[in-house]
Amino acid sequence: MTADSVRAIWCRELNRDDIAADDDFFALGGQSVIMVKIQGAFMEELGVEVPMDQMFLNPTVASISAYIESLGSLRR
Repeated sequence: MTADSVRAIWCRELNRDDIAADDDFFALGGQSVIMVKIQGAFMEELGVEVPMDQMFLNPTVASISAYIESLGSLRR
């Protein structure tokens, strides 16, 4: 499931294990350097390129996962 993968990436990059689907990236301490690392992980692990503006528009695991799923090009 996309949300599980996204959550795992966020947990790793934010050094947390308590991230919920509706937690806000920025409220969790996220900032631009971490965002770039997450973008790279999305490309490497999920095979999708997520533009920076979408990261700002979709700051939760649930919302960015829905965006990624809308692309319809996940690696299987």
